Amino acid sequence: METLANLESFVKSAESASFSGAARRLSLTPAAVSRNVAMLERNLGVRLFQRSTRKLVLTEAGELFLQSIGGNLDALQTAIADVSSGASEPAGVLKVSLSPTFGADFILPLLPELMRRHPLIRPEWHFENRHVDLDVEGYDVAIGAGFELAAGIVARRLAPAHIIAVAAPGYMAGRTPPSDPEDLTLVDGIAMRSLRTGKLRQWVMRNAAGTEKAAVLPETIVLNDPAAMREAAKLGLGVALLAMPDVLHDLENGRLIRLLPHWYADAGAISLYHASRALLPAKTRIFVDLVAETFRRERLAERFAGSLASVG
Repeated sequence: METLANLESFVKSAESASFSGAARRLSLTPAAVSRNVAMLERNLGVRLFQRSTRKLVLTEAGELFLQSIGGNLDALQTAIADVSSGASEPAGVLKVSLSPTFGADFILPLLPELMRRHPLIRPEWHFENRHVDLDVEGYDVAIGAGFELAAGIVARRLAPAHIIAVAAPGYMAGRTPPSDPEDLTLVDGIAMRSLRTGKLRQWVMRNAAGTEKAAVLPETIVLNDPAAMREAAKLGLGVALLAMPDVLHDLENGRLIRLLPHWYADAGAISLYHASRALLPAKTRIFVDLVAETFRRERLAERFAGSLASVG
């Protein structure tokens, strides 16, 4: 069973929203309080606080644990037994951040199976084109590319994030297909303005031999959303440079065709981000494993690889 010091450190930290405030009340150092809370989390197998440089925020498990304690130290041992026995049962709100197109096409279809297997999980999924702060904003998981790896957050690589050139068959009818990225200056371009920087997105494409060339599209149309760019390309308005996951289904059913099939731009990796694996709640672990298994079963890492000219 837990020591009283660990439990008191948790309660006072929750009340003070900081380790330093709890330390003053317990006549300990902040480092000692932090160690006590970390030991409690490790022993219970759940994360009780979301930590940032500014403050401590209780997780859902932490709030439930604090409520069960109810300020009564005599009831602490009972509370520990309750939270420990329920730690392996997947339950509670599962807050996830996903890019809109990728999330709707490849992750949302997993929801019926997830809810059928684990009816106590309540999904709260945010479809957004931005990098969230998991700790500060209370997300259990984020899936995307290019996230900064903050302390206490781990990344599980799912697939490459490759950018390719696409257009509608109707747009290319009667036109000579580009044979080199430099030929993209001759087409109508569907360019993207970054929501984060306000600048037009520029890509450098490469081939299997390692040759790299800038892919410069004319700014015939400028949009700031990949899904809108995809739809504009399907309408026959020009050529767009888009991530493989955003256009894969349209390539497979022929609504779009891939240009420059041996060239792609590397935007890093699509990864699944979550808190340290040692303290993963059951609901998060279940979701992480389901996504990873789906990527393996559906061979999505291979299908998302623009370096493999398999679709076009």
